[in-house]
Amino acid sequence: MSTPKTKGRRSQRIVRKTEPDFQVAVIGAGPGGLAAAVKLKQAGLHDFVVVERADDVGGSWHENTYPGLGVDIPAVAYQYSFARNATWSRVFPYGAEVKKYHQDVARKFGLYRHMRFETDIAREEWDDTGNYWKLITDSGEVITARFLISAVGAFVRPKEEAGIPGRLNYQGKYQRPSSWDHSWDHRGKKVGIIGTGASAVQIIPAIAPEVAELTVFQRTPVWSLPKPDFPMPRAGQRLLAVPGLQAALHGVVLVVVDLALRGAISVPTETAKKAMTWFDRVTIALYERYLGLVVKDPATRAELTPDFGPLAKRPTMSNGYLRAYNRANVGLVTEGIEEITATGIRTRDGVEHEFDMIVLATGYEVFSDPETYRPGTIVGRNGFDLGKFWTENGMQAYESVSVPGLPNRWTLVGPYSWTGSGWHSFVEMTADHAVRAITEGLRRKAAVVEVRKEALDSYHAEIFRRAEPIRFYFNELNAHTPTYYRNSQGDSTYVRPSGFFEASRGHRRFPLDDYSYETAPVR
Repeated sequence: MSTPKTKGRRSQRIVRKTEPDFQVAVIGAGPGGLAAAVKLKQAGLHDFVVVERADDVGGSWHENTYPGLGVDIPAVAYQYSFARNATWSRVFPYGAEVKKYHQDVARKFGLYRHMRFETDIAREEWDDTGNYWKLITDSGEVITARFLISAVGAFVRPKEEAGIPGRLNYQGKYQRPSSWDHSWDHRGKKVGIIGTGASAVQIIPAIAPEVAELTVFQRTPVWSLPKPDFPMPRAGQRLLAVPGLQAALHGVVLVVVDLALRGAISVPTETAKKAMTWFDRVTIALYERYLGLVVKDPATRAELTPDFGPLAKRPTMSNGYLRAYNRANVGLVTEGIEEITATGIRTRDGVEHEFDMIVLATGYEVFSDPETYRPGTIVGRNGFDLGKFWTENGMQAYESVSVPGLPNRWTLVGPYSWTGSGWHSFVEMTADHAVRAITEGLRRKAAVVEVRKEALDSYHAEIFRRAEPIRFYFNELNAHTPTYYRNSQGDSTYVRPSGFFEASRGHRRFPLDDYSYETAPVR
């Protein structure tokens, strides 16, 4: 009886080594993960799993529920090309409606059956023997897949410390945009909010009428332009339902963005530098006039005036943010924070600010920073470590999605990837790249599909050369401005220095032989 049992165990070990659990694994069920899943299905690939740390789809639109949450680009440009929605309630929808849109897409395309929720991947490890990826969860479970698509978004994780001492001292209520506790009633309370980024710009006008006092701690002012938002009338919804109209409207937006970005990188470098300098000077002057019309107090207005160009940091759109500072219960503090105390915040001038609630709108670790990728968490062929590689060599990837040493793996949000378009258009084209490479590998019966080093080197050299005007804008013209568009290595790897349409063609038509295709040895 012992011999069959031994054989059975040996056979089971071989199956685990050579046959992974899934053909494809996708990490993340946000906009990128849903795009990848739909593209896989459209390509006839149905043996896949989508691993998500939260308990539903939507990514940031599921995790973020803070007051005032909404999109900052029109809805017609913030949706999938394969799932256009004609029934948006507003030109700029609120967060709950955007979350529902992603849930509806998941239902429409039958994606929920592929989901593994509440599963947080702590480590990605390539198995050199079996030629597949092992995804190790924070609970120690191992999920294996032949091919891997990382659909982790741009804002990977909230900054825990944000460089402010004493965070653990505070005895009051903390709130974060990414995990807002709606059971805690802030009405009539004294509230402090640290940060003036995109989340804070939405939170501040939403809670200002409800709290007793609201103090905003600003390190750097933010550009906040008027938002042409209004409820979408029935006639507008019927018009958007006309076949092809939304695609045409979105196409016009993409053409404008494409021309602007291509214009910035295609003219001679010295011409581009002069144009950027002139652009910043003129727009700053115009914005000062706009602030004069909106913000009443001259001292507050001066503190809200940026000394950098409108593109140096992420610009925002709001009809209520600047006007919130006209309220008697809203104050602005620009003195640096010394530490968080048990009762509130002490600034460097020695003033103690006491609060019932502090909102930490202090930003995220971003995909374009090498520090975001911890050494030892993404390990490829022969021990290749992505975190170490990007730290030592600068952030780079072929067409922004693949790196030699990480076979059978693609990332939808990688170095030099964003083209200025809406997020869905962007992740659709990077998903197209991943699915095209996977299907070609399957057609060639390859167990290993890996981008060639010479293809990456050639691509990166050209991209880096093209990005010179962009680096000038962030590293020289606006060097005094903290921004996640410039990473810790002084590079601007957030933006792809090409037009949208060139990038889209690159992902759909890249030379297939820029990858190597290896068949598995007979076992």
